[in-house]
Parts: sequence; C-alpha cells; structure tokens
Amino acid sequence: MKRISILGSTGSIGTQTLEVVRNNGDIRVTALAAGANVSLMEQQIREFHPRIAVLYDSAAAEDLAVRVKDLDVKVCSGMDGLIEAATEEEAEIVVTAVVGMIGIRPTIAAMRAGKDIALANKETLVTAGHIIMPLAKEAGVRILPVDSEHAAIFQCLQGAGGNPVKKILLTASGGPFRGKTRAEMAQVRPEDALKHPNWHMGHKITIDSSTMVNKGLEVMEAHWLFGVEMDQVQVVIQPQSVIHSMVEYEDGAVIAQLGTPDMKLPIQYALYYPERRYLPGDRLDFGMLKDITFENPDMVNFPALSMAYRAGRTGGSLPTVFNAANELAVAWFLEKKIGYLTITDIIGEAMEHHTVIPDPDVGEILETEARTRAFIESRSW
Repeated sequence: MKRISILGSTGSIGTQTLEVVRNNGDIRVTALAAGANVSLMEQQIREFHPRIAVLYDSAAAEDLAVRVKDLDVKVCSGMDGLIEAATEEEAEIVVTAVVGMIGIRPTIAAMRAGKDIALANKETLVTAGHIIMPLAKEAGVRILPVDSEHAAIFQCLQGAGGNPVKKILLTASGGPFRGKTRAEMAQVRPEDALKHPNWHMGHKITIDSSTMVNKGLEVMEAHWLFGVEMDQVQVVIQPQSVIHSMVEYEDGAVIAQLGTPDMKLPIQYALYYPERRYLPGDRLDFGMLKDITFENPDMVNFPALSMAYRAGRTGGSLPTVFNAANELAVAWFLEKKIGYLTITDIIGEAMEHHTVIPDPDVGEILETEARTRAFIESRSW
C-alpha cells in the first residue's frame, strides 16, 4: 500500500491525483491540504479518510472542523497546517500541487522528513532551486516531476545510460493567442484567455499559458530539475500538444514522449515510478492524426518568455521577482483591474526595479516576494 499526502487537493492537479487514487486500489491518502474550498474538502475527507486535513484559510478550517466532527480527522490551518500535512508520518510521497510560492516551505519540510516529492508546484524550483536540489541529494529523496513537459523529459531520460544531454526541447501549445500581435491582444478579457485550445487547467496556469509566462517558468524549472544550462533548454511551439517534450543527445538523436493531453498520465507515472500501469482514457490514433507541426516561439509579441530567460540566466533573487510580479498581475487581470498586456508590463518593470541578491536563503526569497508586491502595489497601472 502506497501512502501519499496531497497539498492542493481541491485544485486541478489535486482532484486528478484523487482520480488516479480511485483508479488504483493500493494508494492510501494520509493527508489533504487546500486553500479555502470547504465543501469539496469535506467530500474528499468523507471519501478518502485522511488522518490530517488542512485548509489554509483559518475561518474555512473552523467551518470544516464543525462539518467533519463525526470523523476521526485532525483539521488544521495556515502554514503550520501545510507543513504538518507535508510531514505526515505515514506518507511516503507528497504531491505538491499548491499554486504559488506558498509551496516552498512545506516542500522543504517534507524533504527534510524523508518524503519523496511529486512536484507540480513550479515556483518551488523557480525561486528556490539552488536550495531544493542540493537538499534532495542531502536528504536522499527523489523529486518526481508531475508537470506534463517535465514528466515527458524525465521519461525521455530513462535509459540514457549516463550520456550527457545536448539540449532539452520544451514544447508549448502556443496558447489561445498563438499568431496574434500585441495590438490584436490589447482587448483580451479573462474569459478569452481562459479558453486554452488543448488543456483543462486551473485559472492561473491557463492565463500563464496564454502569456507564455508558464513556459518561461518551465524553462527555469527544467534548468534546475535536469541540471542543464538555461540556454540548453529550447522552447518549441507544437500546437497539437501531442509531443510533450523531447531530449536531444550528443550524437544528434532526439527522443520524444508523445501522448494525449491528459495530466493523469504524468501524475500516475510519478506516483508509481518506475512502474507503468494501465490508465483509462483516450489513446493516440496515428491513423487519425493528420500532422504534427512546429514553430519557433514569438518572443516579440509574447515578451514574458525572453524575460524568463533573462531571469534564469541572472539567477539569484530575480526569478522570484519574475514569479511574484506575475502572480499579482494575473490575480489583478482575473479581477479585471488591469488589461491583459499590463501583465507583462508589470513583470518587466518589477525586474528592472530589483537589485539582485546572488544566493538568497528562504527568508530572503520570501522577503523579495513581499518587496516586489509592495513595489507593484505602489504604482499606478
């Protein structure tokens, strides 16, 4: 019986992880954590019977405790609660699917407690990769990527036999506005940006996909996860989302991972690695697949990608600024407080304003996030 803890259980990755649990009879969920969705968390508790349940929002946690008082479950809240869920004694693997930099401290705590990490929280490596990767080695734990592209790269590296990677080819669909100019995107509304052509994801990641911020975060994540330089990660637009990423070796051979756009595949692979199990769902039909096409990314009309490369090459605290500025800007856009193009304007100005800290510790990373948000909130947009 495999035992897991899920941070972010009510979100897109979390709910799909629980689908994987349902489809297999040998996974025990020992802890669940989420933000403030009381009703869904109650349903999950009653179905999966975790020992610990956490809602980050304290008022929501109080409501939840009343609703599940008939069950043998400990209800917690706040960062202390997230850390308790991440370090739950019986869990072997922690699925880190919370959104944002809130995932850093629980992930570190889980690793120090000897837990393997099924990583779906990009911000952990983007902002603290210089801390996380050495800690994983020191603690003797595995970081198993859940992100579709990084899971694809991870699969392409199986059987590499120690041969060095020449290049990682990180694929992107291009999002709903592929081929559009900035002028054509000036009037984009949240409801437009949330219409991803291929994937069904949470709101923030869907907006990030449309601006190419998500791909920039993935480039920085790949840099840390696979031990390559930023310039060894090449973004390739693959609109059909059939090829999830590729690895090129020194001899010119390119290994690709293909599949339908279903996040349950990388989730299940991470939970059972190296075993592959049957997964219900559609399969690629090469008789029906007419073509697979490729394009270079448009870094002029989607400047976030070039900003991400700059942040990753510079390193230190600059990736934190890139990420924190985007988090706030996307929240404002979804609330219709700013226009679509202002998202990347905010990121660019925040990066220009920042004085880089070369090797920040966790406290300095979180302080950089707070200062970035304060700078943005002090401006008129």
